[in-house]
Amino acid sequence: QVVLVESGGGPVQAGESLRLSCAASGGTFSNYVMGWFRQAPGKEREIVAAIGLRGGRGNTYEGDSVKDRFTISRDNFKNTVYLEMNSLKPEDSAVYYCAAGDSGWGPWISDSGSFRFWGQGTQVTVSS
Repeated sequence: QVVLVESGGGPVQAGESLRLSCAASGGTFSNYVMGWFRQAPGKEREIVAAIGLRGGRGNTYEGDSVKDRFTISRDNFKNTVYLEMNSLKPEDSAVYYCAAGDSGWGPWISDSGSFRFWGQGTQVTVSS
């Protein structure tokens, strides 16, 4: 059982930056693909970014709406995955969830169903 705890959310102004962190425990962190999803009121949960077992070039994915603004990274020694969010927009406001999956890296990583463990979420609110 992997337990995920997100932190770093909060209220910000448009154009500002935030860094979300997700600390994992209870499993071998480096065995899991990690992802960040978000869900705004009245909308479906959507992929924000994902990172493979070791990260690095070619092993990360960012959704179209956040590409070039958000960056995902991981530290397998600290059992932590990060989401660096820059140039935030009001439409980025949502609850952000960290997730861990053991289905490997492939086109399915944009599907929330490929992730088995989920954090409780952290609220990000961007005001204009």
